[in-house]
Amino acid sequence: MKQYGVLVVDDSAFMRRAISLILEKDSQFFVIGIARNGIEAIEKVQRLQPDLVTMDVEMPEMNGLQALKQIMKTSPVPVVMLSSRTGEGAYETLQALESGAVDFFLKDSLIKVRDDQEKVQEFLHRLKGIAEAKLPRKIEVAPSQKRVIKKSGQRQTDLVFIGCSTGGPSALQTILPRIPEDFPVPVVVAQHMPLGFTKPLADRFNNLCKLRVMEAQSGQTVEVGNIYIAPSGFQTQFERKADGSIVFRIEKQEGVKALYKPCVDITLHSAAPIYRDRLLTVILTGMGVDGMQGCGLVKKYGGHVFVEAEESCVVYGMPKAVLEAGYADKQFLLSRMHQEIISFV
Repeated sequence: MKQYGVLVVDDSAFMRRAISLILEKDSQFFVIGIARNGIEAIEKVQRLQPDLVTMDVEMPEMNGLQALKQIMKTSPVPVVMLSSRTGEGAYETLQALESGAVDFFLKDSLIKVRDDQEKVQEFLHRLKGIAEAKLPRKIEVAPSQKRVIKKSGQRQTDLVFIGCSTGGPSALQTILPRIPEDFPVPVVVAQHMPLGFTKPLADRFNNLCKLRVMEAQSGQTVEVGNIYIAPSGFQTQFERKADGSIVFRIEKQEGVKALYKPCVDITLHSAAPIYRDRLLTVILTGMGVDGMQGCGLVKKYGGHVFVEAEESCVVYGMPKAVLEAGYADKQFLLSRMHQEIISFV
């Protein structure tokens, strides 16, 4: 049974202890060391060579983002960021994911799970996946080539839907900014994230992309020229109105038991019957199997499914589940995915 040494980096003694207590509940984890700021973290990563690092975002002397960038240059290792719920913390966390962090957790959620055995096991299972994950590869965004728009009757797609989880923000950065301004169909993205992080994600991509990027809103019409990010904390579905237009229906759905909000399966279960054979679904890197059932329905209605190939996935969970279920039409390396999407549409 493989064991994972974890370097716990936080300026708070309380948080270092809280994280250590959670890790001690699984014999596969052990705390290989602690660090109180980014400077100590860089030195101890080089000296102790941990399998995984938990990194606080805000620390004195050198913060987590600065330390992460240096660690990725000198001693790359899977890093999980610990973030607050504040708006500024969300933007810094997104920067960290772009700079090579594999995933992030909210500090208050870690405190809450300590006495919930089921959630503790979920957290530890996720950490194991991260410890074994591939590090995101930074890919420079190249300018999109000008393309000829197909006439409406020639297009075979009316919507591109992208679902992703662990490693998703980095993967999306290799795709969304490369979609050209004349892209003829709307794009909807469901990225697993805690409440309060999808709006900053949309704002970040709006500054990088040629299309307008926004967090989806309930009742909003799905229109060409836009990339919509499904809001965290809610379930995003599609609804066709009497006039033929398609709008978002976004609800908390308290009675529905779903591990993720947004949940890829739930969104696809509403999209497939509406878009039918004119739906292209793309499943990128992510832990778990969310999207597998939804892709099954997409295929039932004649839609198309692309999945990211194992070689480029940070975590080959979601794409693997779809592929092994027989629902994937094609699989592509992340570096090729944007061009395949553009060519298919």
